[in-house]
Amino acid sequence: MHDTVKIGIVSISDRASSGVYEDKGLPALKDWLSRALRNPIHWEARLIPDEQAQISQTLIELVDAGCCLVLTTGGTGPALRDVTPEATLAVAHKEMPGFGEQMRQISLQFVPTAILSRQVAVVRDKALILNLPGQPKAIAQTLEGLKNADGSVKVPGIFAAVPYCIDLIGGPYMETDAAVCKAFRPASAVRASA
Repeated sequence: MHDTVKIGIVSISDRASSGVYEDKGLPALKDWLSRALRNPIHWEARLIPDEQAQISQTLIELVDAGCCLVLTTGGTGPALRDVTPEATLAVAHKEMPGFGEQMRQISLQFVPTAILSRQVAVVRDKALILNLPGQPKAIAQTLEGLKNADGSVKVPGIFAAVPYCIDLIGGPYMETDAAVCKAFRPASAVRASA
């Protein structure tokens, strides 16, 4: 039996949160994570504007509510209203710079403007908080990585490291569907599948 995991998903957009257009970030996150994880998932979803204090408060509330993983989408570029990284760093207990570095490496395979992305990842208490890109296709590419025509991994996605990171910070044991994203753990950290 797989542990139920509580996951916070936050779409940050002035226009989507005010109803100007339909939010596509939350459905994209739910879709990918539902396919990738074998654990039952309890969702905590939020759609909020690009307001730094509100973003930080939302992240704190989700961690306090028991989310072991919080994924944000949107607000990571250089535009004046893009404040997601600042709001995320403001609530951090530890920074995890490797995630942001890898996200930019993946995005650079598609667009040269990936260097404008400011995604960060942090640990707060027993939760990992990740800033993801805003576009649904980019969300999936970032999490899953890129594969060659033969199915071999060309560029690893960031989610391969997420379950072990959550192990290390005291969260639940997360298992992935290897067909979507094979999680990496050292042999000593692998549990027998239920």
